[in-house]
Amino acid sequence: MALTLYGAARSRASMVLWYLKEKAIPCDFQILDMKAGEHRQESFLAINPFGKVPALVDDSFQGPDGGPLALAESGAILLHLAENHAAEFGGDPGRAAALRSLSQQWVLYANATLGPAMFQAADRPEDLSRQLAVLNGRLAKDTSLLAGAWGPLPWGAADCAVQSYLAYLPMFCSGLDLSPYPAVQASIEATNQRPAYQEAMGSR
Repeated sequence: MALTLYGAARSRASMVLWYLKEKAIPCDFQILDMKAGEHRQESFLAINPFGKVPALVDDSFQGPDGGPLALAESGAILLHLAENHAAEFGGDPGRAAALRSLSQQWVLYANATLGPAMFQAADRPEDLSRQLAVLNGRLAKDTSLLAGAWGPLPWGAADCAVQSYLAYLPMFCSGLDLSPYPAVQASIEATNQRPAYQEAMGSR
């Protein structure tokens, strides 16, 4: 089994790389020089015809063309890794199905709702404030987004996706006052202290 992750500086590949390092999943990380147009070369377009990163090649699965499975989109890659390489959803079938669906919910939320709210914060600050208020209440109860009646759960794809965006808040929204959201602040600080996160950020 071999995994190859393609990424670039300041891209969502960092999110996937962080997950791989947290779960100790071996992977070859290939950094593309976007300024030099490496993402537009035929060799990479064969992996992701949109020429975007991140992209993952997993030779333990066969793709529709008969070659190794190639995946794009950070959320899809995270969920693939969680399901097939980290065994996040093992155990009781009913619980596994619920965990899988909730993980999908949070990963999609991070990319489709939280991320855009951050990047549009200057024009729509009230949207980001609502998001952070809800997240603060959730994180105040437990640092794991999937914890609850099941008790403590290991850090997983859902946490990776949401915490990755939260960790970017001080950079992309530098004037934002986070004091009303102490649990969000604590989550950001905890993320920055994780060795795997530091390693992933240093590998970009």
